[in-house]
Amino acid sequence: MRAAADLVVTGAQLLTPAPSTDTALAVAGGRIVALGTDEEVLALAGPGTERIESEGAALLPGFHDAHVHAQAGGLALGGCDLEPEHSIDGYARLVREFAARSDDEWIVGSGWFGDAFPGGLPTRAHLDAIVADRPAVLTSHDAHGVWVNSAALERAGITRASTDPANGRIVRDADGEPTGVLFDAAGELVTRLVPAPGPAERRTALLAAQRHLFSLGVTAWHDAILGAYLSLPDCLPTYLETLADGSLTARVTGSMWWPPQAGPEHVPAMLEHLRATSEAGFPVRSVKIMQDGICENCTAALLEPYTGVHPTTRGDSVIAPDDLVEIVTALDAAGIGVHFHGVGDRAVRECLDAVEAARRRGGPAPTGPERPRHQIAHLDVVDPADVPRFAALDVTANIQPLWARDDQEILERKFPLIGDERAAWHFPFGALQRAGARLAMGSDWPVTSPDPLWALHTACTRTAPAADVHARNPESHRPAQPEQRLDLSTAVRAATLGAAEASGNETTIGSLEPGKLADLVLLDGPLTGPADLDRVRVRRTVLGGRTVHVSDAP
Repeated sequence: MRAAADLVVTGAQLLTPAPSTDTALAVAGGRIVALGTDEEVLALAGPGTERIESEGAALLPGFHDAHVHAQAGGLALGGCDLEPEHSIDGYARLVREFAARSDDEWIVGSGWFGDAFPGGLPTRAHLDAIVADRPAVLTSHDAHGVWVNSAALERAGITRASTDPANGRIVRDADGEPTGVLFDAAGELVTRLVPAPGPAERRTALLAAQRHLFSLGVTAWHDAILGAYLSLPDCLPTYLETLADGSLTARVTGSMWWPPQAGPEHVPAMLEHLRATSEAGFPVRSVKIMQDGICENCTAALLEPYTGVHPTTRGDSVIAPDDLVEIVTALDAAGIGVHFHGVGDRAVRECLDAVEAARRRGGPAPTGPERPRHQIAHLDVVDPADVPRFAALDVTANIQPLWARDDQEILERKFPLIGDERAAWHFPFGALQRAGARLAMGSDWPVTSPDPLWALHTACTRTAPAADVHARNPESHRPAQPEQRLDLSTAVRAATLGAAEASGNETTIGSLEPGKLADLVLLDGPLTGPADLDRVRVRRTVLGGRTVHVSDAP
């Protein structure tokens, strides 16, 4: 006789992620053992079975964030976190309050948006007026810019005579003086001086991130950078520690950071690093390669020049295309996937070209769960000619849906640089889906909120969630490129099974099927269409059949 179920959930709207006619689910030994009608599943219950009545609310696989920086998100929660505000006065209040309660040598924080400032960027004068007695360094919400005060510039020796580093820019005023904003690699001129958080602080941050993600229904994630980047310390030691002692219970995968300055000769060292990391308890089967920057500061790599700036400015390829082909071909042959950062249409094409060359040299792509999983994240601008290549090459489109709306920063800072023709192909999720591309959904937290319901809302409506403080302009609540909207079923799949496929663990998580791990999220209402996504919230999060979060909302 079969043992009684440990948990039964009844009266639910099951999204498996596809809509199901079943209304109930049973769990035993941490795994799903049955789906069916309420009567069929209740027959599996016993005296000790936990019973949850859903009252018609949606029950889904646990959400899976396909591109996140969890330790960084946790550090942001515990540092000078500017995320809750979107104004000069709001930022000033948060920095002032943090400085008053901190006796650290440096003021360190993150989360500012450029459009909150006249001209689209802050200055050191703004920060000097708040804190002048010690250096301050605040990373932008997109992690591609650093806002510093005069004390920090002085510590780093940055003056009007300083030259821009490779893949970076010191923003200057009309007289050539540094303004206090440093883009990409230029930020490291300061961030390398900031005392790194110690092991205990990094551990606290990662576990705080886990609690926060559980509260949003996220039970699995893929950390997009295992390594040090700008002001972000290497998170790998913390993962190894928390996985070893069992305090990290979420399903986690990650991509090892490829140093931007490294060439093909670095492949053997990378493969050895991956081997040692796997033996240490964190199997890693992919590498993160950043191929360009972002459009907002003209570091994204475009096929045609930016508009409104120097007529030859096209952005930089971080890795020379020929070297990229060699690197990707060698990694692919070793069974290692590549998680590309590709924002501009030229960077996206270079990434696709590298995968195509690797497939051509190595023969047909292997099939099954062991095949290398190549994916390109962000995809702000994709040339229409390259859209079909995602499906043809089996490259996953790793999308960040919360960005796909007309925020003030996008309208005032980004679109004038890329022009109307490219703006029409801004985050072409719908076109990719119609062309048969695999989709995986990630947040890039702490760049933007890790709330998957917010991401689903924007993916399906191309508008901002009503509660998002970073979308107060009226345009953000009108559909942006409406032809690029996703239907609800497609979007839910991208946030669950699609992300699990991209991470290579779809055989154990990502869908509600007997035999899979019982990672579940129960909402507080049904999902009948995109309009519901701005109303429902997470009621309960279950990991391996065990509740890890229950909402305290009435």
